[in-house]
This record gives sequence, C-alpha cells and structure tokens, in this order.
Amino acid sequence: MPIVVELDVMLARRKMRSKELAQRIGLTEQQVSQLKSGKVRGMRFDTLMRICSVLECQPGDLLRYEPGEDDLAPDGIGSEA
Repeated sequence: MPIVVELDVMLARRKMRSKELAQRIGLTEQQVSQLKSGKVRGMRFDTLMRICSVLECQPGDLLRYEPGEDDLAPDGIGSEA
C-alpha cells in the first residue's frame, strides 16, 4: 500500500508506549498495534485527531506516501485500464 503509517516512529520520539497511547485515545492495544503495523485499510479523522493531540504532532508526521505499482492511474481516482 502506498500509504505508510509511521506511528511507531512518533511513539519512539515521544518515549511513549502503545499501551499508554491506547488508553489516552480510547482504543484497544490491539487496534493501536494494527495501526502501527499498517494492517488497517483506513482511519477515522477523529482517531487521527486524537493521536495527533496526544503525540503533539501533525498528520504528516504519522503518514507518508510511498508511490508504487498499486497506485491509481495518474488521471484520477478509480480509473481503469
């Protein structure tokens, strides 16, 4: 997937464990673990907002775009060959 979640990097920078983050944002440790590993297909904006608030960061500090073969066609969303 071309979107890479770098939550583990920000947690390390803030010297915070996943368990503490989970408690502070109202998610389970398993949900935070899935976010860290990139196994989720999406994230609610309110969840992203809570993470950014607790970690005192911007969404761009947590998400990175890495282009690859699975990207959408350059002419728009949902283009098919």
